[in-house]
Amino acid sequence: MAFAALPLLLSVTAACGGGSAGSPSPTSAGTGKIAFSHAGEIAVINADGSDFTPFTSAATFGQNPTWSPDGKRIAFELFVGDELDIYVMNADGTNIAPLTSGKGLDQGPVWSPDGKRIAYDSLLEGNFDFFVVNADGSGRTELTPGSSFDQNAAWSPDGKRIAFESLRDGNLEIYVMGSDGSSQTDLTKDPKNDTTPAWSPDGKRIAFTSDRNGNLDIYAMNADGSGLDRLTSSPADDYSPRWSPDGSRILFTSTGSGVLDDIYVMNADGSDRTRLTEDIGNDSLPAWSPDGSRIAFHTDRDGNMEVYVMNADGSDQVDITRSPGFDGFPAWSPKP
Repeated sequence: MAFAALPLLLSVTAACGGGSAGSPSPTSAGTGKIAFSHAGEIAVINADGSDFTPFTSAATFGQNPTWSPDGKRIAFELFVGDELDIYVMNADGTNIAPLTSGKGLDQGPVWSPDGKRIAYDSLLEGNFDFFVVNADGSGRTELTPGSSFDQNAAWSPDGKRIAFESLRDGNLEIYVMGSDGSSQTDLTKDPKNDTTPAWSPDGKRIAFTSDRNGNLDIYAMNADGSGLDRLTSSPADDYSPRWSPDGSRILFTSTGSGVLDDIYVMNADGSDRTRLTEDIGNDSLPAWSPDGSRIAFHTDRDGNMEVYVMNADGSDQVDITRSPGFDGFPAWSPKP
């Protein structure tokens, strides 16, 4: 896994199937809803593989869906022509509307914990900066004006602060700021690269990825930058930490099996590292179910990208999309 300052801009060639994900049949994968990108459309499917519903046109390309905290709305990225904008819609696919519009790239929508605002990063004048906008599209405010790359926003659970990664110091560092852009503070202060900040559910810790010891590892620190702990120390690249809903465990992606990505889990203190996926394929972008009992992820183990669901211990791995096209970027609804 190469470390990069630029965002992932997905380019795929997929058959747009006109509203079918291979007619998935119900499985034993559990309950709840998962939003995902299906052959360029934003779609929602039950976690047991039933009730597949596409919501956006396959003439565009939608990706990176994210649910509002109350589960009633979905924000997502949509390519229209050569522009990438943020759109929002109701959870049933109605009232699709652009949240941003204009030339350039707007990406990475993240809802505030109260669901009233959305943070995102935008490519303007050759660099990415953070903006925040009300959920109805009003009140657009730039939070990090400057000449550097600022990306991967993560709201604190109380909504008062935003952690992010920044290239302003010549390398990627984890910064935190007030939700209005005030008091921007470098928490990591290391000459190597620190990225992908993730708040613990209680707001006391921030996990992140760093290459400060050569390869990529997962670290965690207190919300003020103190109390740094190295959580992984394998020869592999370990990256993109994701806290369980109760804060006791951390999911991450690792090349521990060789060159392919697999999904691992560990306790919040780094103990009990456990490999959850073992197959010939790349497994990544894991997402916890609201109760922490299941995990959705995308994988190319079947020759194309599909969305799978498994139990939190790695058992009962089920393909819920079963489509010949691209299915990825799974996001579990916060409400059952």
